Amino acid sequence: MYLSPEKKREIFQKYGKSDNDTGSPEGQVALFTYRINHLTEHLKRNRKDFATEKALVDMVGKRRRILGYLKDRDIERYRAIIAELGIRK
Repeated sequence: MYLSPEKKREIFQKYGKSDNDTGSPEGQVALFTYRINHLTEHLKRNRKDFATEKALVDMVGKRRRILGYLKDRDIERYRAIIAELGIRK
């Protein structure tokens, strides 16, 4: 299992306000980024896995919507999470 509860807690502890804070946009973006990176590596090895490809595209769209929300609400938090995770819009 690539995403254990301990790994999830660690992600939310690092990027959220606490390890129980699963609702903050920063924590959600960090979790989606971790999952997107994992699926990208999977698709490099399994090129014809179209179900996973669709799930990846959906996940990227969801992360993009959350980043848009964060950008509209607080541009400084948006810039901080983008720089920390090393992603670009």
